[in-house]
Amino acid sequence: MFDHISLGTNDLARAKSFYDAALAPLKLSQVYEVTLPDVGLVAIAYGPSMDKPQFWIQRAVDGQPSSAGNGAHVALAAANRAAVDAFFEAAVAAGGTDDGAAGPRPHYHEHYYGAFVRDPDGNKIEACRHTPD
Repeated sequence: MFDHISLGTNDLARAKSFYDAALAPLKLSQVYEVTLPDVGLVAIAYGPSMDKPQFWIQRAVDGQPSSAGNGAHVALAAANRAAVDAFFEAAVAAGGTDDGAAGPRPHYHEHYYGAFVRDPDGNKIEACRHTPD
């Protein structure tokens, strides 16, 4: 549904370690990186394949610190409920904070199943499934 999403980080190595682990259960892996001359590595993209870099983490290069917006969150599609469970477990094990354990969310709709975490920078990340397995 989206072309790409970028989240800021003040520690790209820490964010990479977190997202490598948290996104693996969703079949998303690092597919691209951006290195600028005289600045170094500034962004890493994840996706299902090299031609689909849809989820980016990046550090600021303008001297301003990155910060998470409290009202924004990113919801990533999961292939099944087991992938939602695995995302939550991997994200918390990789340093994320529980922001809503994996489980049904009938107040959203009958079949909604999701898990919410905060990444090490405070960004709200969700994995969800809209249909029963």
